[in-house]
Amino acid sequence: MSVSLKMDKIEYCAVIKFFVKEGLTPKEIHLKFIKVYGYSSLSFSTTKKWIAKFKHGRTILEDDPHEGRPKSATTPEIIEQMDDMVLVDQRMKVREIAETKGISKECVGYIKALRKMDVVLVHSTSKMHSHENL
Repeated sequence: MSVSLKMDKIEYCAVIKFFVKEGLTPKEIHLKFIKVYGYSSLSFSTTKKWIAKFKHGRTILEDDPHEGRPKSATTPEIIEQMDDMVLVDQRMKVREIAETKGISKECVGYIKALRKMDVVLVHSTSKMHSHENL
């Protein structure tokens, strides 16, 4: 039977909260995580962030809800809308698309990269089919 050494974020937070109450320093807490879980544990900066929250009276272990754009900006609807925008104006800049759709420039770049792969794949398969007909 294998034992997983991976912890959920909420479990890390519970352990951090406990160690804060014990009076351990951020460095001591992070070193304990590294000793047990290796470098796949929380980063030092994330550990410090949670320590500060607990020292300032935070009691809940979950992250606060985030305002702003949804986690997934690459929904099929956004991709289709972006395709339509580019069909209308092929010289549209990444920044303009991002601002119009309310997504990051990185997401626009990711979608563009996916679209280029689709074009390459369609182009490649159409070439294969035209060669088969020879």
